[in-house]
This record gives sequence, C-alpha cells and structure tokens, in this order.
Amino acid sequence: MNVKSIFGIILTLVGLVGLIYGGIDFTKGGVAQASFVYLILGGIFFFTGVSLLRSTKA
Repeated sequence: MNVKSIFGIILTLVGLVGLIYGGIDFTKGGVAQASFVYLILGGIFFFTGVSLLRSTKA
C-alpha cells in the first residue's frame, strides 16, 4: 500500500464517522446548524477519500 491509498482510507473513515455523527445529531434534534456542518464536512471527506482511492492504482 502506498501513502495515497492509506490517506484515502483515512479520509473515507473520517468522512463516514462525520456523516454518522451528523445524522445522529440531526435526528435527535440537536443544534441544526452544527448538524449540517458535520454532514457537509463528513460528505466532503468521504467523497474525497473515495475518489482518492479510485484514482490510485492498486
């Protein structure tokens, strides 16, 4: 595994955690603005990590 692949996995996992945390916070009726920030940042990290994994040659 090269560094780009490891970094892609880390970004994907961080994004997934952010999406899950934002979704849980949003459904529990937490602060809506913070929930949207977690969801947006989680989505950015998740899709960036997935695209980085796709672009690296395994």
